[in-house]
Amino acid sequence: MPRGDKSKYSEKQQRKAEHIEQSYEERGVSEKEAEARAWATVNKQSGGGERKGGSGRTKSETAKRAERKDSAHRAAQTRKGDSPNKGSARRSKSASTALADMTRDQLMDKARERDIRGRSKMRKDELLRALS
Repeated sequence: MPRGDKSKYSEKQQRKAEHIEQSYEERGVSEKEAEARAWATVNKQSGGGERKGGSGRTKSETAKRAERKDSAHRAAQTRKGDSPNKGSARRSKSASTALADMTRDQLMDKARERDIRGRSKMRKDELLRALS
């Protein structure tokens, strides 16, 4: 596709660019600059014109949406203090509460005292599991 050729863009992308261009022109931007900004916006939002073959687009939009939703759920669980892959924890409530209130550095000191192998590469949640 030569530079400036818009034939590979979908009808929807062309309409979107036209609408954006009109909006810029209404705000006093020159016609040439408005067109450049409009196509830059379309490219940024949709990744450019239609592509064939090895464009790297292997996942459907539905799959991407499901992965984003799952990631958001896991992040929310982590913020609440629930580890999403923890399952059912079998530890005493007082010990886990005391450990959970500690910083990673404090947990690292405890792990060093107990000589837990691999502690230097562990995250806080991994240290909590190893110590409990």
